[in-house]
Amino acid sequence: MLIKPYVAIRPSSADHFTIRGLRYLLRTWGNPDAPLLLCLHGHRDASATFQFMADRLTKDWRIVAPDWRGHGDTGWAPQGYYYQDYLADLDAIVDHVSPGQPVAMLGHSLGGNIATVYAGVRPQKVKRFASIDGFGLRGRHSVEMPDHLRDWLDSTRRQASGRVYLNEEAMADRLMAANKRLTRDKALFLAAHSHKEVEGGYTWSFDPGHQRPFATLYRLEEWAACWKCIEAPALWIAAGDRFERMERTGEGGFEWRLAHIRNGEYVQVPETGHNIHHDSPEEIAHIVDDFFARDD
Repeated sequence: MLIKPYVAIRPSSADHFTIRGLRYLLRTWGNPDAPLLLCLHGHRDASATFQFMADRLTKDWRIVAPDWRGHGDTGWAPQGYYYQDYLADLDAIVDHVSPGQPVAMLGHSLGGNIATVYAGVRPQKVKRFASIDGFGLRGRHSVEMPDHLRDWLDSTRRQASGRVYLNEEAMADRLMAANKRLTRDKALFLAAHSHKEVEGGYTWSFDPGHQRPFATLYRLEEWAACWKCIEAPALWIAAGDRFERMERTGEGGFEWRLAHIRNGEYVQVPETGHNIHHDSPEEIAHIVDDFFARDD
């Protein structure tokens, strides 16, 4: 049986603007006069990933979601990608979409990690934020640096290339293999919004350079120091499957991390994996409607 791609209830629109020398895409949904919610996608993903959640929101929101640098329809950075670049991009995006006013943010994975750090570095610019399965990376230590830099240097000498697929259906197959809960109509929708045509077929729209490691180590204590400066109410949304396996206590555990956020709380969404907003968009929409509509 032929299955058609997911049909959006609330279609999005897209515009471009230049930020830090790159042509950036901003995708928007909803009433332009409604309260703003800035949504930040994850690594090797794209802004269209929030479509399923956007269709199930019951409150009136103006949703704005960028394609990060090197993702989707935003330009690629030939010099490579650094965690701090995303922070600087986000700072400019906030000034562009909400000049002079603090903004509400929702981020997934990489986007959630960036939002969490940004809320500590620019507390006056964040009204409240939620992170979907993005609670910081594994802490690294200085003794790891020689091997890490060696691996990074080696990676810069190799030509990064993306896998080529025959068609969008094959790309949907790959997405469903990675997430057993993803339905085919949603997989086809994501493939249609996350690809580009190349010789011989289709490939993902993110820069293959993202397969390389960051040049810097993730020092957990440094990022945790940023979390301590957060003033906005914060919500960490945990995937059911992953949360059951996560280290909860002790230094670097989930509770240790959350304790660094003075106004932080968390919620677990059962029977979901890393892409909670794909697995349970109804529940994510309910959480978003409730959390971001609260009075400060």
